[in-house]
Amino acid sequence: MESIYLPPTAENVTYSIGSILGRHPCSKSFFVGKSVLGRKITALSLGNPCGGILYVGAVHGSEWLTASLLLSFFDELCFAYEHDSRPYGVDVRRAILARGVLVVPVLNPDGVEIALRGPEAALSLRNKVERLSGGDYIHWNANARGVDINHNFGAGWEELRVLEQKHGIFGPAPGKYGGPAPFSEPETRTACGICTTFGVKRLYAFHSQGEEIYWRYGSGTPSASREIAKLLAEASGYRLSDPTGTACYGGFKDWFIQRFCLPGFTIEIGRGTNPLPTEDLVNIRKTLSGMLFLSLML
Repeated sequence: MESIYLPPTAENVTYSIGSILGRHPCSKSFFVGKSVLGRKITALSLGNPCGGILYVGAVHGSEWLTASLLLSFFDELCFAYEHDSRPYGVDVRRAILARGVLVVPVLNPDGVEIALRGPEAALSLRNKVERLSGGDYIHWNANARGVDINHNFGAGWEELRVLEQKHGIFGPAPGKYGGPAPFSEPETRTACGICTTFGVKRLYAFHSQGEEIYWRYGSGTPSASREIAKLLAEASGYRLSDPTGTACYGGFKDWFIQRFCLPGFTIEIGRGTNPLPTEDLVNIRKTLSGMLFLSLML
């Protein structure tokens, strides 16, 4: 699918999703929410999405390569399902019948558009984004209001606020500002709504970069999480790690673990400086393909 090698602008993502649906009648897509600026947040599904696995990309604007990775994986997954193939020894049909899949390639569409196209993509909030970015829009991670979605979840949010202020973050910014209150942003509420509505049993949130896997949050981390994380690490060559500083709280997987006491993981793809170039996608796909298919069974 050549379109996955194009930056995931709204038009390219729409084209890629349409292409997947056209090739794979087994797949479905539907809208699960809207961004601050009203851009639609789309989910792809295979099998029964209730009680299934959720894969989420592009939580941060400049980390848009995660969207391309998930679109590519979903395309491969549908092909394996339809042809009853067993990549990496995984019986895909059996896995999907046991636990369906939901993929949200872009949770933060406004942030991705800003990172790829600049402040004009912020529409009515252009002046605010121009001021906050200081002209450096390609590293924009927040949503259009300058709130970092992965700091906006209600897991240690109060502790995070103290850390942010110690680092001089007191309001909207290109990244690392957790918002005026936990769950203040529509993108955050969309992510939470998906988990509760569909009864998600496993969460994989994709970020970049560092080739790391984060797997725990507090005393509520399920006992199975470490073993699952070790298998993911063995399949990918990524290392198990723990976030530091302001990354310790307020994240999607943190909230998921705390709220549901189920395994949730943050996977930092690739290595380099964000935004990772599209040319890196080929090697990242090769490195993570086995791990992604393995995750269907864990």
